[in-house]
Amino acid sequence: MRVLGINAIFHDPAAALVVDGRAVAAAEEERFSRRKHGKRPVAFSAWELPELSAAWCLADAGCDVDDLDAVAYSFDPGLCRDAAELGLSDPWDWLRIEYANRAPQFLAAALPGLDPAKVRFVPHHVAHAASAGLAAPTAGDDTAVLVLDGRGEVASHLAGVYDGGALRTLRTQELPHSLGLLYEDLTRHLGFLHSSDEYKVMALASYGRPRHLGLLRELVRVTDDGGFTVDEIDWASLAKPRDPDGEMTDDHADLAASVQARLEEVVLDLSRWLYAASGGASTLTLAGGVALNCVANARLAAEGPYQRVWVQPAAGDAGTALGAALHVAGTLGDRSTPMSGVDLGRGWSDEELEAELRRAALPYTRPASIAAEAARVLADNGIVAWYQGRSEYGPRALGHRSLLAHPGDPATTARMNDVKGREQFRPIAPMVRAERAAEIFDGVLPSPYMLFVHRVNPQWRDRIPAVTHVDGTARVQTVSADTEPVVAELLAEFERLTGLPVVVNTSLNTAGRPMVDTPREAMELFGSAPVELLALGPFAVRRGALGGGR
Repeated sequence: MRVLGINAIFHDPAAALVVDGRAVAAAEEERFSRRKHGKRPVAFSAWELPELSAAWCLADAGCDVDDLDAVAYSFDPGLCRDAAELGLSDPWDWLRIEYANRAPQFLAAALPGLDPAKVRFVPHHVAHAASAGLAAPTAGDDTAVLVLDGRGEVASHLAGVYDGGALRTLRTQELPHSLGLLYEDLTRHLGFLHSSDEYKVMALASYGRPRHLGLLRELVRVTDDGGFTVDEIDWASLAKPRDPDGEMTDDHADLAASVQARLEEVVLDLSRWLYAASGGASTLTLAGGVALNCVANARLAAEGPYQRVWVQPAAGDAGTALGAALHVAGTLGDRSTPMSGVDLGRGWSDEELEAELRRAALPYTRPASIAAEAARVLADNGIVAWYQGRSEYGPRALGHRSLLAHPGDPATTARMNDVKGREQFRPIAPMVRAERAAEIFDGVLPSPYMLFVHRVNPQWRDRIPAVTHVDGTARVQTVSADTEPVVAELLAEFERLTGLPVVVNTSLNTAGRPMVDTPREAMELFGSAPVELLALGPFAVRRGALGGGR
């Protein structure tokens, strides 16, 4: 069966193609349109579809519209109720529902030849659940799933278990109670862009003290039946509203720390209820925007009752494109194949990359080993723009579209944040050889998708200060030679040169822009940022060769 999954209704529009239960292509629309997150999550944008990513998914698989058995849309307007009835202040929500109802016709216009009758609505949280419970490497009958986000049709949470590939929902939490909306409100109050910058709040929390935790325990409560309630919070009484360019104070950091701490506690309580209700499932899978909170994930893995915790790498709304497709494929009789990686986006052959370099008239070389070439630049404290293979599905750069740097220089953090135009309180993350990770980091290992934080072992903190956050943690990506041989070679060569099996890894973009996706975009970033080397596939472009320098 061939099922095309579509996420469009809120934010991070994306498309994914599942063939015979296996994901063969998936990408966010932002990588094509170059609009961060694809669009804003307002009712007026709900008609916009991931037209470019959907067309690419089909083309990449050599699939025509006529070949599709179904199109899975990750929202079911038939479940919706009036926003006021749900306690939401969204007078235009009816427009969002109207657009969703017309999605089959909109999709038929976007994909000429598509029969609108092939479009199937999948409840938003069911799509999230499938993206985790059906895609996890350990997926099976002993798999629980917890979904937490801002909102779906009428709920913000789903707890369930997969039996024989079918979801059995045990609990949902109806709106307006929402942990995701709680965090979004805080993000807005702190002067950041909601539904976009929540990860900044998580980083800021490490600088504060959770001195409002007692109050938040009164306002955000877990119920005995596996749900929760969120009362209205007077944010201004706890910290002054911050303008986007305003001063960040200790009060702001303390508020972030307090909400972060309460979020962790509630997630733990919900997971414990699910463990009991599911009969003691050994594996917990997570999806929804809250599942991108790697600090909460790490605490859940350390203190929760499960043997294994797996987080969908595209846990936000983009991942519902994949989940919707997997869910519908299952209803059509296909058995899902676990994800083997996130390199599901666009890629270019060596010949195509070289043609792009020639078109741009850039001087380049083809070294015997691009990994060794990059390692030498990194060892000399240079920054490397690393562009290899197919792009990643989801928000994390995992060695395909990355900026790399030396972790041993304390100045690297500020330098990288300057290059990317980011706030200086934000940490940068390490990638590490999988076989060396346990001696340096304490936490969930392996960690190939950078979705947990780890304690940096004390004897290593002074050796890799650039990737050690203020609280002594790091958001780790482990690299295995079996799945990422070129990156593993780079790490091995860097260790040979420096004694450090760790390299700084952050996304190949600058602030406010989507991750680089095409070779041309990689060259444009290289030309405009103080980066010493562009490693474009097997080809090397050096800053000095352009007549510049550090």
